[in-house]
Amino acid sequence: MRMHKKGHLEERLDACSDILTVADLADKNMKRSALVNEHLDYKGIFKNGNPVRLEIGCGKGKFVCETAALNPDINFIAVEKISNVLIDACERVKRENLKNVYFLNCAAEVLTRYIKDSSIEVIYLNFSNPLPKEGYKKQRLTHARFLEIYRRLLTAGGKVIQKTDDKDFFEFSLQSFKDCGYKISSVCEDLKNNPVEGDVETEHERMFKEQGKAIYRIVAEV
Repeated sequence: MRMHKKGHLEERLDACSDILTVADLADKNMKRSALVNEHLDYKGIFKNGNPVRLEIGCGKGKFVCETAALNPDINFIAVEKISNVLIDACERVKRENLKNVYFLNCAAEVLTRYIKDSSIEVIYLNFSNPLPKEGYKKQRLTHARFLEIYRRLLTAGGKVIQKTDDKDFFEFSLQSFKDCGYKISSVCEDLKNNPVEGDVETEHERMFKEQGKAIYRIVAEV
């Protein structure tokens, strides 16, 4: 089903331009586009030198906003390619006056255009689309082609933390991390009954728990 475009979307995005970078979509070739250097100036954005974490696929922003509020000494960059969804997250940050959250409206394929190598300590993948059909395997955010991008962005010892309700995607991701040389430091197949301190529940996570679904969590290190 097609998502209804939110009213006055462009004007609302413009009003959030101080906390948002919108990807340059002039070049539709993502490989070529990713080679351009438009790296974000973290110190200019956040006015400090605190560690930076990245959420890929932030949705309406529940996770990043609540996590940022709990961790004021950590900076967060939240990525979402669908601007119609992203605007809700941007406006929440404005309302709550969070100074340690910044947004990037782009696809994961071009992250290296905006994020400096070896500059991110943690990457969060919260309930990414599992894309179960075999033909879409390369589009999964834990496919090897994305894990190599994350490796570039992460600091030494940096982590990818993934949560999903899809068992097949969980198993695919676990094998993909191993095949790409990541060290698996934590695996949980029942997060609902084994909560992790400081781990904020996402919108989807709450819904899936209410449906009685298992929640899987992986922590993989470079």
